[in-house]
Amino acid sequence: MILVTGGAGFIGSQIVDMLVADGHSVRVLDLLLPTAHSEVPPSLNPQAEFIHGDVRDPATAAAVLDGVDVVCHQAAMVGLGLNILDLPDYVSHNDLGTAVLLAAMHRAGCRRLVLASSMVVYGDGRYRCEAHGRVVPPPRRVADLDRGEFDSRCPIGGEPVTWELVDEDAPLRPRSLYAASKVAQEHFALAWSLASGGSVT
Repeated sequence: MILVTGGAGFIGSQIVDMLVADGHSVRVLDLLLPTAHSEVPPSLNPQAEFIHGDVRDPATAAAVLDGVDVVCHQAAMVGLGLNILDLPDYVSHNDLGTAVLLAAMHRAGCRRLVLASSMVVYGDGRYRCEAHGRVVPPPRRVADLDRGEFDSRCPIGGEPVTWELVDEDAPLRPRSLYAASKVAQEHFALAWSLASGGSVT
């Protein structure tokens, strides 16, 4: 049995469909946050078992892990994460939710986790300046954005920069509350795998 947290979401529901098509038994746990969806999407695979619940609740996390071999953790509060007043919600849903899930997995003896992170953990990406090589542009200035200037510039000489592919060896540079919460999830999952002998992807 595979548990997909956030399995009613856009990405989670696609994962559920692929797992069911591959012949797996799938259980979905989703809180149905109004910012994402307020009801079970009609497109949710009917062959998956659906449980409406909150991964932050220890009793719920324990119950949904019964008979589960692998957890695909997609549940998260998403958004731009720009309003500092939203920080408690990001930490609660993303980080506390992950911590409760990892503790429940340890108690249940479930040792396999697939964690959904995000590109935003690397900040605005990787850039190259023709004159100075690989550079890390500073955050874009509000005045530039107000003028319609959206491209990043070289922090050394101000030249235009070009985008490069971002690999997993790129430094972590979260620039939003959401991004910071996703970095914390990665760190919690790594620490869990080292402490429990579990595997995390």
